[in-house]
Amino acid sequence: MQYFLSKESVLKWLENPSVYHIKKDELYELDDEAFKYLKNCCSAFSIQRSATNQRKSGVQKSEFNSFIKYCLKEEILNRDNVSLKRPPIKKSPVPSLRYLELQITNRCNLRCRHCYIDTNSISSKLSLRGIQRRSNLKKEIATPFWLAMTDKDITSEKVKASELSVTKIKNILKEFEAMQGLRVLITGGEPLLHGRFKEINSILPDFFLRKILFTNGLLLNKKMLGNLNVNEIQVSIDGMEKAHDSLRGKGTFRRAMRSINLAMDSGFEVSVSTMVHQKNLRDFNKMENLFKKIGIKDWTVDVPCITGRLKKNTEFQLLPQQGGKYLKYGYSGGIHSGEKGFGCGLHLMSISASGKISKCTFYSDRAVGTIKDRLRKCWKKIKPIRLDKLECDCEYIEKCRGGCRCRAEILGDAKGKDLYRCVLYSVI
Repeated sequence: MQYFLSKESVLKWLENPSVYHIKKDELYELDDEAFKYLKNCCSAFSIQRSATNQRKSGVQKSEFNSFIKYCLKEEILNRDNVSLKRPPIKKSPVPSLRYLELQITNRCNLRCRHCYIDTNSISSKLSLRGIQRRSNLKKEIATPFWLAMTDKDITSEKVKASELSVTKIKNILKEFEAMQGLRVLITGGEPLLHGRFKEINSILPDFFLRKILFTNGLLLNKKMLGNLNVNEIQVSIDGMEKAHDSLRGKGTFRRAMRSINLAMDSGFEVSVSTMVHQKNLRDFNKMENLFKKIGIKDWTVDVPCITGRLKKNTEFQLLPQQGGKYLKYGYSGGIHSGEKGFGCGLHLMSISASGKISKCTFYSDRAVGTIKDRLRKCWKKIKPIRLDKLECDCEYIEKCRGGCRCRAEILGDAKGKDLYRCVLYSVI
């Protein structure tokens, strides 16, 4: 009897040998014997031959059979011999690069009042006193907007319209896959506005990566969903209708929710990202009930860094004492994970639409290189954040992982405390 690695499974040689199920988004660590066996299962392989090998290595037959049974149950193995060109299995760097934020374009069809793309810089620090002072100003009247931005609009925002070419995107994905990457986060702007998105979409099945499309949802329709080659779609929902529309524009909530329902009806896993702001504080229980009811896979909740347009739109800003407690909302694992002893972003890197590479989107003004320098070289320049080097000493440090370093820096100290997280854990 022959067994084969399923078309949704791929071997990844990370810090430990592993197999990743792309569709289920599950990573399984393996011992050397299991890894060797599954490597053989990438092509035709006889279970009788495998049985001989496992007896030579001293592996008990019952243990081996249990392993096979488990792999079949988890859909890692099956009996279908599908011819696939699998990526090379090479040892990853340490720490491994598992998650790649890939901003394919910075063009967008919205002008959200909290968007970081306005300046892409965190160099201008804002004190807590400054936030308090601004929050006392007379509230501005929210103006409806969701019409598509033209190149002229983008220029008026002092942001150069940029997008990565299809060739560059293909090369980036090849490099990321060779580094044993797991998830590529396809972002913008609005990624669906890329001038050659159809071509980008057509090459995505060539890569053994989990592809997650980040979108505001306004451009999704049945026809597009029927041809979309991603595993997951993440849509931004920033409150119930009134609160969401105040941040993103009149009518955007209903359009985004319609797209979520269409995507789920089309068989996609859908996750939601929510930013905490002054106008959605009463909506979180309602959002939680709604997202669980309709079957949202992951719900990520965060407080936006005061960068970009949020610096000017002060009526949406929150003090740590106001926003921190809402970080208790959200569920499931989120888009990227970490490890004990290290801060946020241990396995994450970001590429901007201009080709700059940084440790995350909020640090794109401090690039470690560009795509011309190659991903592996740039990854070596990004130093992990050790928790014992931070000014964080509470009992929740491993849960919190130091919070967001960008927020901490905006509050005054790159190695200091993310006070929003401190409020969440009642440390302050």
